Amino acid sequence: MGLKNNPLSICIAGLEFRNPTVLASGILGYTAESLRRIVEGGAGAVVTKSVGLASRTGYENPTVVQVSCGLINAMGLPNPGIDEFVEEISRAKAVVKSPLIVSVFGYSADEYALVARKAIEAGADAVELNVSCPHVENTGQEIGQNPKLLMDIVSKVKVSVQKPVIVKLSPNVTNITEIGKAAVQAGADALTAINTVKALAINAETALPILSNVRGGLSGPAIKPVALRCVYDLYEQVKTPIMGCGGITTWQDAVEFLLAGASAVQIGTAVGLKDPDVFQAVSRGVKTYLKKKGYKSVQEVVGVAH
Repeated sequence: MGLKNNPLSICIAGLEFRNPTVLASGILGYTAESLRRIVEGGAGAVVTKSVGLASRTGYENPTVVQVSCGLINAMGLPNPGIDEFVEEISRAKAVVKSPLIVSVFGYSADEYALVARKAIEAGADAVELNVSCPHVENTGQEIGQNPKLLMDIVSKVKVSVQKPVIVKLSPNVTNITEIGKAAVQAGADALTAINTVKALAINAETALPILSNVRGGLSGPAIKPVALRCVYDLYEQVKTPIMGCGGITTWQDAVEFLLAGASAVQIGTAVGLKDPDVFQAVSRGVKTYLKKKGYKSVQEVVGVAH
């Protein structure tokens, strides 16, 4: 890849990224063609949409509402199911010249392990565990809110695959470092912080919630300070690489996450509100920052704010 002399390159869990920008799950990660366009647009790696064992149609519209500080979405994890999605993974692997990470979810440890194994067999370079869905035996509680359950899931996935396992942490917990340490103890190769923050939007004219599911997940600039704090706290407690995610729209945002302890940054909402060129813009800005401050690589910046 010619990454040795590239100041923007970073290695996370054995995966070589040409720059520290990554497409976050849920935005344009649906087809091999869209993933290829994102990489050609400058992303150092891509994460697909979340896929589960069986197909899901998701919630009825409206599923997304734009607010002044970002987006609130309640999609309901629509996906074709892993057995159909493996074909898209294989096609994407053939055209995407950067790490291909498949986001997987399940309602039990065995489901996570099975979906992860099928994704890796189809060509994924790594899997990212979306642990923000409810557990079938504990209705209403996100899997990522229960350290013991999370450890069981990560452990079983690690046994079933021989590629990196990344855990995407939910901010909807009392202590994210406790959850992060549990994931690492169980074998997580990297962490992503954070997923969306629980939120709500109401229409004053109709006097009703806007989303069909009523509650959704807030992403975008509003959650950046929350995500930044989570990354900062996690960096103090774990040695595992962290990918920062939440409200990153500019190179300054990216640098702040790097300084807080992130080795890479995932960008999602900004792609929808701006365009895929955001990856190139962020990378250019980070490169200029490195040169201005006298850093020879991205890695030298990671955690400097501590």
